[in-house]
Parts: sequence; C-alpha cells; structure tokens
Amino acid sequence: MRLVGLDRRGRDAGRIDFAEFVQQRSAALFRTAYVLTGSQDSAEDLLQEALEKACRHWSRVAVADSPEAYVRRIVVDLANDRWRSLRRMGERSHDVERADPRDPYRLVDLRDELVQALHALPIGMRTVVVLHYLHDMGDHEIAETLRISAGSVRSQLARGLAGLRTAVPRPEQPPPTSDGRRTAPLPQFGGA
Repeated sequence: MRLVGLDRRGRDAGRIDFAEFVQQRSAALFRTAYVLTGSQDSAEDLLQEALEKACRHWSRVAVADSPEAYVRRIVVDLANDRWRSLRRMGERSHDVERADPRDPYRLVDLRDELVQALHALPIGMRTVVVLHYLHDMGDHEIAETLRISAGSVRSQLARGLAGLRTAVPRPEQPPPTSDGRRTAPLPQFGGA
C-alpha cells in the first residue's frame, strides 16, 4: 500500500485508489466478515455492502490513518446491525458453513465447533475475540475501533474465551502416524 503524500501541486500523489485497495485488502476483510457471520454468503453480502459504503466516501477513507481499519469498522458495524436485527426478530443465523468432509486436515471438526461456539457468543464478545485473535489487535486498538474502554475489551475478551473454553472440548492428542511418530500437537485456543 502506498503512503499518502502531496505532489508539487498539493494533490494527493500517493493515495491508494479504491480498486487497488479492494484488490489488496478484500481477502482480509472477507475473513473478518466470515468469522463474524459464520456464512460465506452472509460474509460476501456484508463485505460488498461495506465496500459500497467505503467507495461512496472514498476521499475521506483514503486519507484516514488506516483505510483498512476504517473499512473494518464498517464491516463490524454492519455485522452488529445484522445481528441485532436477527435478534429483534427472534431468529438466529443457522447458516454456518460446514467444512467439506473430504478435507484432509484433522482440525476441521474442531474448527466447525469453534465457529459454532463463537457464534453463540454475544456480538460484542465475538467481535472482540475476532479482532484480538484474527487481526492480532491489542486492547487499546480494539477499544478505539469499537469506541469502548480498554477495560471493557479485556472483560469481554476474558468472558468470550471462557465461553469458548466451555463450549469447545479440548481436542485429544492425534493418533500416531504409520511410522510411530505423532503429528504436531493441536493448538489450544486461548490458553488453559
């Protein structure tokens, strides 16, 4: 991504254009939308709506300290709005994508259980967990993004992780391979 700079005439010489931004950052934004919604179709719709909003206000977004953070905030706000509207209607989103049963990786079932448990969390906790673990954001950065206090971020993260730990059972050690060695241990989400 190019840095914003002024040319000799005072114009934004290095400002990233919208098409370039979409090409470079839409995959990362899609991952955020997917984890927040649990559905590929919903994530695609959410991302499209967020990018449409960003495009309408691109002159303001492009000069932000971080255009990606600005658009990520739009994605989070739209996901929260959708969750609230589903909740008001008394519905829950049950369209969580199922992993392909032919997937050769052993973590598929655990991933599916984790995504389901993540979607059982209230949207605030879910958003904090996603921003912390998927985007590796710190407490203060999340607080600034969500416009809440750093203490609220820490509290929601702790409660969200506790909820995930109780909902997702600890995986068993993988069986040994044909040569008697064990595969790498499974990662533990959020510690003990």
